[in-house]
Amino acid sequence: MPRLHELPLAAQISALRAGEFSPAELTTAYLDRIDRIDDLGAFVEVTRDAAISRARALPRPASGAIWGVPLADKDLVARAGVPTRYGSRARVDHVPTASDPLAEALDDAGAVNVGKTSTSEFGLTGFTEPLIHAPARDPWLPSAGAGGSSGGAAVAVAAGLLPAAVGSDGGGSIRIPSATVGVVGLKPSRGRLPIGSGLDSPDQLSVTGPIARSAEDAGVLLDALVALGPYPYATGARGVGSFADAARREPGRLRIGTTTVSPWDETERIVLDPAARTAVDTAAAWLAEAGHGVDDADWHPRGYPELFHVLWRASAARIPLSAADAALVEPLTAWLVDEGRRLTSLALLEGLTAARAFERRTIADFAAFDAVLTPALAQSPQPVGAYAGHSPERTFAMQVEYAPYSSFVNVAGLPALTLPVTADADGHPVSVQLIGRPGGEATLLSLAAQLEMRRGPLAHPPAWDR
Repeated sequence: MPRLHELPLAAQISALRAGEFSPAELTTAYLDRIDRIDDLGAFVEVTRDAAISRARALPRPASGAIWGVPLADKDLVARAGVPTRYGSRARVDHVPTASDPLAEALDDAGAVNVGKTSTSEFGLTGFTEPLIHAPARDPWLPSAGAGGSSGGAAVAVAAGLLPAAVGSDGGGSIRIPSATVGVVGLKPSRGRLPIGSGLDSPDQLSVTGPIARSAEDAGVLLDALVALGPYPYATGARGVGSFADAARREPGRLRIGTTTVSPWDETERIVLDPAARTAVDTAAAWLAEAGHGVDDADWHPRGYPELFHVLWRASAARIPLSAADAALVEPLTAWLVDEGRRLTSLALLEGLTAARAFERRTIADFAAFDAVLTPALAQSPQPVGAYAGHSPERTFAMQVEYAPYSSFVNVAGLPALTLPVTADADGHPVSVQLIGRPGGEATLLSLAAQLEMRRGPLAHPPAWDR
């Protein structure tokens, strides 16, 4: 009989509703695993007593899409009474008195919060190694980092410390760590979700989305996220139904574009690892075997690095740091905040205008395809500490070299999903990325499930069996 953490999210929800085990039993099972597996840096705060108390108090009959499911907040989400440090020494003693809308909505949906997962400082980097606490480590290769900024969440899912997780993605922060540790990461379309829509900031980059062990589980959690808040959006494209159902259906014959071009190629030295190229070639071959039309996307983006530098600096400028805080934050954060606050209003407006133009061009360039297949990452997982000791400019460039296929999707507002399809010579999973049309999450989930079926089960990292 499988242990509770081995059950898929959808099976856990069904079993909870059928009374096969209680929310308290499931929550305790995950908390016990978190206690045992404490060397991967997934969690920065565990609220054991509060979680068990809530799980025991949940009323029956079950109400809410994720009733009784243990989840955690990324340490960028405020929860009243729980330390929320934003991965920063400048917030080491911060305990909010009010919760963010996402935390409240997850509670309303029946989730049981078990604590906080680690993030990079203020979510600004694609690696999760903040100075305030231990780094998030790749469960497959603990000497390597887990990517970021939702690194702790991805580690927790990969190691069986959570059934799924809710992350945020402003430049790849769901997809980069998910691809690094070999789980499914889904960045929804801009405007898809009522909370974390991407429409609540000038740059319109960051959206909330699921991290899960499979396409179906990602669909289950996406359905729950779509329904959060007082103004729930439609749960799927017209005629599609739920996102979970989309992952259970064949996609039909689609046209798939492929590219290994990144919009950073004109300014950075992007070198695609052979294992990443093999993963793309393998996924393309499997999709062709399934009957899809697979063609080169023939994509030639221009002018992207300049506009993204403006947007990323501007997003950092909005972080409320005092002069005293500035002495505590990490050098890259201080540099980004300072650079962002030096931007003129004209430079910001030009950057935002360029971003909207890039969005229109990219949607037009990809319009012939139902989905576009790219590498998820250009390089293999980087050693813990690889980004330390460099200038801020070099640290930024190194992140681009690792994950050059991520941030442009945020600028374009498109949905994208990463999933593992192959393994390298050492058995480490290697992922690809599928980019959809606006509102095309259902198609991505269906294609991802088809690739998973063709791939077959992947091994779990060693921590899974601990």
